[in-house]
Amino acid sequence: MSSAAMDPHVEELDEHSITIFGFWIYIMSDCILFSTLFATHAVLMPNFFGGPTPKELFSMPFVLIETFLLLTSSFTYGLAMLAMHKGKSVQVINCLVITFLLGVGFISMELYEFHELITEGNGWQRSASISSFFGLVATHGFHVTLGLIWMLVLMWSVWRFDLTKQIKTRLTCLSLFWHFLDIIWICVFTVVYLMGAIAT
Repeated sequence: MSSAAMDPHVEELDEHSITIFGFWIYIMSDCILFSTLFATHAVLMPNFFGGPTPKELFSMPFVLIETFLLLTSSFTYGLAMLAMHKGKSVQVINCLVITFLLGVGFISMELYEFHELITEGNGWQRSASISSFFGLVATHGFHVTLGLIWMLVLMWSVWRFDLTKQIKTRLTCLSLFWHFLDIIWICVFTVVYLMGAIAT
């Protein structure tokens, strides 16, 4: 038997690499989902059916604050990963708490935006354009919500079990997921809000 096969560190490294590779496959599948939603929105965006246009519906300063919160949360999660590599569990938890609060702020603003649109009679049934908007943005928001739940679990895990190899792997997976959602939001901001306002 080879020494590499008997080395537990090699086995742990392989397990970590396989998990991360598997998570990358999941992210690629999510890319297909969001690509479909973006394509649908691009086709349906001009179909207002006499309803309000994106320029009339959305407040760019409001959306910019949303964007700032989510992008800042990506930065604070990066700080958590740096602390993880240094073995500083308390700093990891502190950075995750800040990331979580920023994420909650983002979701709260998104829910407020949805509430205002629906209250004003601009729900998903108003036009094809608004329907595709809700489909795309709500799907992203659902992913962020799942990320926040996952983050809570990891904060408790780090507090309870410290930075074990399994927890480090899970933190790495969530890091990939969280940064992926930031990239998707930049695309949402550009395609839905900016291009929507310019096109109308």
